[in-house]
Amino acid sequence: MTRQHTAIFGWSLALLVAALFCVLGGWQLQRMHQKEALLAQLPPGREAAVSLAEAAAAPDALHWVADQLQFLPATVLLDNQLRDGRAGIKVYQPARAATGTVVLVDLGWLPLPADRSLPAINTLQGTQAVQGLWAPAPASGIALGPALTATTQPQTWLATRIDLPAIAAQLQLGNGALAPKVLRLDPAMPLGYARDLDLLPNTLPPSRHLGYAVQWFAMALAVLLIALVLQFRRRRTAGVGNGG
Repeated sequence: MTRQHTAIFGWSLALLVAALFCVLGGWQLQRMHQKEALLAQLPPGREAAVSLAEAAAAPDALHWVADQLQFLPATVLLDNQLRDGRAGIKVYQPARAATGTVVLVDLGWLPLPADRSLPAINTLQGTQAVQGLWAPAPASGIALGPALTATTQPQTWLATRIDLPAIAAQLQLGNGALAPKVLRLDPAMPLGYARDLDLLPNTLPPSRHLGYAVQWFAMALAVLLIALVLQFRRRRTAGVGNGG
């Protein structure tokens, strides 16, 4: 391979790697803006609570919800949920509003023992007055394998992610019957388990995404600078050789 071909190959590789790093940096910036937009939507106070039907009419916004819901005898246990450094599960139970819409209600977090045996879940019964935050379901990340696995407990599934279509299928709900968001039960309510209203649980805050974006862009610049230095040295070496 001639020096010219080597230089072309080297620059092509450097540009390809730098472009890949820039794409990754751009993706991190996109995630930062998405999470900043989510946090900016947080309603100012619980006194502005609306019914579930009103919240569902504006699916792109966050709302405080206060409503009467009829809880269904089923639970979805979201695995790999950390709280205070401990591993556990989040408990979701479907509930039906007066309009017929079914929403997953986040009842809170339970720890898992070392043998990962699932705790007994006391499902809510009948119609309950609830209040909470109408918010997006937890981010699923990379979807690998089935979203739900049946457990030994009746009408209970262990989930690797909140996949609403898969959950609707298991609950034998029709298309559109399961709400596109979840109801984060107010921690002040004497129902369920330990919980908070953190909108970004088990995920990176916007500042971390910005930090990763800067790192990717810096790596892209470093690749181009290294290629430039190598090109300069190659030319200088060639010049010395010709002069000799």
